[in-house]
Amino acid sequence: MTGRLTVEQIVSVDGYAAEPDGGIRFMEAVETGNPNDEDQLAFLEHVDAILLGANTYRMFADYWPHADPEVEVVAEPINRLPKFVVSNSLTDAPWGAGAVEILRGDAATSVAALKERFGGIVVWGSLTLADALLEAGLVDELRLRIVPVLIGAGRSFTPEGLGERRLELDRVVSHPSGHVGVTYRLR
Repeated sequence: MTGRLTVEQIVSVDGYAAEPDGGIRFMEAVETGNPNDEDQLAFLEHVDAILLGANTYRMFADYWPHADPEVEVVAEPINRLPKFVVSNSLTDAPWGAGAVEILRGDAATSVAALKERFGGIVVWGSLTLADALLEAGLVDELRLRIVPVLIGAGRSFTPEGLGERRLELDRVVSHPSGHVGVTYRLR
């Protein structure tokens, strides 16, 4: 049985996952704490592994192993779940007192094998990796966490030239802050 691969992106209302300079400041445009904690915890109950690209791994490894679970309620599952990073350049991938397994070679081949090992895998951010997985047809579910802000330009959360992909709406969650979570299944 092949596992479910979910790509989750935090995006602006106009569909950008990064600003023109690559920054992600827009994610903090509405300061109301984390409006997605309960939704994220429920989602993480069905996740067996975390998959990251090298850049997102570096950001996560700098923050999450030291995050206070009293403040960041998702810190416990993020730190507990097995983690993998797709990279041909990293020589090691520490995570707190442990390490993250590095997947080398072709991303699509490595991730297809990972889907055979785990029932639920999430890719957070990792735009280059997510592009490759979307292009290879390995993504089963797309979760968009939409921040109530327009930025006008930037990096789309999908690869240029992807072509049409049909989606089936699975779930919509709105938050008083204006954030919206939308989950689609890819056909």
